[in-house]
Order: sequence, then C-alpha cells, then structure tokens
Amino acid sequence: MNKTNQEWQKILDPETYRIMREKGTERPHTGQYDQFWEAGTYVCKACNAPLFVSETKFDAGCGWPSFYKGIDSAAIIEKPDYSHGMHRVEVLCANCEGHLGHVFPDGYNTPTGLRYCINSAALGFKKQE
Repeated sequence: MNKTNQEWQKILDPETYRIMREKGTERPHTGQYDQFWEAGTYVCKACNAPLFVSETKFDAGCGWPSFYKGIDSAAIIEKPDYSHGMHRVEVLCANCEGHLGHVFPDGYNTPTGLRYCINSAALGFKKQE
C-alpha cells in the first residue's frame, strides 16, 4: 500500500497521522482502547487490516492497549528501533506499514511472554457478532 504523506494526511486525522506516519505515541491512559474489553477484532486504523483479537488483550497497567500476540504472523512487522537512545522493537501494520507501537519481552503472565504495547489512535475495532 503505497501512499504519499499528502495522501495519508487526507485520510488520517492529525493525531493518527502523527502516530502512524511519524512514529509518535499517545500519552499513557488516554487512549480509547486502554481499558476497553469488548469481544472483537482490532484493526489498523489506516487500512482496516486485522491485527489483534480481544482474546489476546490483557491489562498490563502501562496505559496503552496490550496484547500478547498478533492475529497471525503475517499481520504485523517487527523491526529494530534505536530511537530515543534505546533498543526497542517497533510494530508496524504489514499491509500499510503504519506505526502501531512496540513489543516488549515483559509480558510475564502471558502465554508468549510478550507485550505488544499499541497506540489506541492506530487501532479501529470490529465488534464480535
């Protein structure tokens, strides 16, 4: 999915653009999906690609929606991120390459041991029927 920055600016609201295209982050405990527990599928806000299912969401207490795995291995891209003077692993939508957040190996009480820390502003939600 190749779009110019100008095309993305027309599609995305300013906060979502800042997060997904400029690799920003939202303030902790402010996102719509931080303490949201309905059953369904979380999708990419930019392209609607399915990313995570509610069954893998957990309350990590970090202030952002947290998941212990993606919907499938092809849905997300993980790549090294050395910004801000630290080593992290960035999480991107595999379909549009929009920045979603980061994954950390500190999901101690999860089946995978991982915590996908995702910005609410990068997500949409499709309720389970």
